[in-house]
Amino acid sequence: MIGAAIEVHRELGPGLLESVYQVCLAEELRLRGIEFCPKYRLPIVYKGQPLEDFLIIDLYFPGKLVVELKAVEKLLPVHEAQLLTYLRLTEVKLGLLLNFNSPTLKDGIKRMVL
Repeated sequence: MIGAAIEVHRELGPGLLESVYQVCLAEELRLRGIEFCPKYRLPIVYKGQPLEDFLIIDLYFPGKLVVELKAVEKLLPVHEAQLLTYLRLTEVKLGLLLNFNSPTLKDGIKRMVL
């Protein structure tokens, strides 16, 4: 997964919209034969009641990994909180926060464990 993200960053560089990185990374993962769910719709359940709306997880590897993509100047605590909430709601232990707006993607990777 990280190798695919690095390849996308190497090809495109920083400075584009998050949505561009998302579709390109999804394509790179498909080319590599990696199974995942892009733009995964996570139902919102409030007090045991399913609601009509849903959350969208950028890349979801069921039961294994949640990936949240960003293209921002700097990762903020709110970005980390978002990923941790997705981990809690999906009951997945491992998450990656990837910021494509960094000179090297290696510097834009934050691994989080619930």
